[in-house]
Amino acid sequence: MSVIKPSLAKGTRDFSPVEMVKRNFIYDTIKMVFRKYGYAEIQTPSFENLSTLTGKYGDEGDKLIFKILNSGEFLKDPKKKSFDFADEDNSNKLIPLISEKALRYDLTVPFARYVVMHQHEITLPFKRFQVQPVWRADRPQKGRYREFYQCDVDVVGSESLLNEAEFILIYNEALSKLGLKDFSVKINNRKILSGIAEIIGKPDLIIDMTVAIDKLDKIGLDGVSKELLERGFTEADLEKLRPVILLEGTNEEKLTSLKTVLAQSETGLKGVAEIEQVFEYVESLISYGLPLTAKLELDITLARGLNYYTGCIFEVKTNEVAMGSIGGGGRYDDLTGMFGLKDLTGVGVSFGADRIYDVLEELNLFPASAEVGTKVLISNFDTEAEKYALPIVQQFRNAGISAELYPSSAKLKKQMAYADAKNIPYVILIGGDEIASGELTLKDMQSGEQKKLTVLGILELLK
Repeated sequence: MSVIKPSLAKGTRDFSPVEMVKRNFIYDTIKMVFRKYGYAEIQTPSFENLSTLTGKYGDEGDKLIFKILNSGEFLKDPKKKSFDFADEDNSNKLIPLISEKALRYDLTVPFARYVVMHQHEITLPFKRFQVQPVWRADRPQKGRYREFYQCDVDVVGSESLLNEAEFILIYNEALSKLGLKDFSVKINNRKILSGIAEIIGKPDLIIDMTVAIDKLDKIGLDGVSKELLERGFTEADLEKLRPVILLEGTNEEKLTSLKTVLAQSETGLKGVAEIEQVFEYVESLISYGLPLTAKLELDITLARGLNYYTGCIFEVKTNEVAMGSIGGGGRYDDLTGMFGLKDLTGVGVSFGADRIYDVLEELNLFPASAEVGTKVLISNFDTEAEKYALPIVQQFRNAGISAELYPSSAKLKKQMAYADAKNIPYVILIGGDEIASGELTLKDMQSGEQKKLTVLGILELLK
């Protein structure tokens, strides 16, 4: 029998125990905040019917969906035997014959499918969150995987802008609890961007406009101007656009400027009013709760996939390390229309958990508790010590302290090396003297300090 060299499928990765403790620290912190705001967790299957997913992400997105091959013998079906494999145009026609299921591409489309299928069971507005893996047949590269986790929170069936304000507070609280001290929540509104396209007489080029100005950080004003000219805008259009793109000042000053610029656009003014309402809600809510750590910034250049969003849009960035966005989302008016349930508005945001992990690692923000699995190891020198230790290890567990008894008698050096390798902060040494006196030796693995304590004394200390 030949030996197979173990390897990972490209674009996937293993997570070690230490990594899992840290990842769960992020998920548990975010989930706790979601629940505080009234969101309940759901899960959807890892794979969906292929027809559920196709046509929802555009042609490029459809190419990245992982199809699952049907089981059974393909050529046993007479209809399939006659298929012309030589015809290159038939490749797309082959897919439905050999694949009826696919791994989910994101959590949004399965959520839309869930809402429609459960519409008679759920209460509107329906507030849900979901933390699950998704799969994309993308080209793997640094920071981009074929399997990764998404962390989404959405509410459907409510037009209230209170939802948008609460998402800002959810970002504020969750990221603050994770230890971030300097981060920005950027906000814009699709209606403001539509209004800008209207006043320069190019409403049909709104997508071209926003795709270009969304790159301001990367290519600068000259680069944006050049791209706009290539996309059908004139120099006169750019004269009107530049002051808007380069809008500066406080949020209030930007809103005042926009009211003047968009005076002739009803759509644009509605977008301004929506932003103002969100800011008012945030002000009211923080006066009775956590202070606003986040820098809340109106950013006219923020676009975030405009085909999809219809109202407020968000993006979150940390200012402490060089990193892309660590969260984002927005308002959409017809999430469930793709499955026949029309005009159900919703709004949602997501947390980029993988990027947040990298940020916390770089800033050394994971608390010690997020790096500890077992809290105390009880040594095992011989049969008598093992017998004495068995009820003690269970006492610790009953008290909610994670504890291990070294599983066999071994030299102290080996047991200490085990504790070091697992980052166990305390070791209890039990020898003949300890059994006789009832006072055990507790060693702090970080300081090297040792002290004699009873079991109850150790329990009190570790709690």
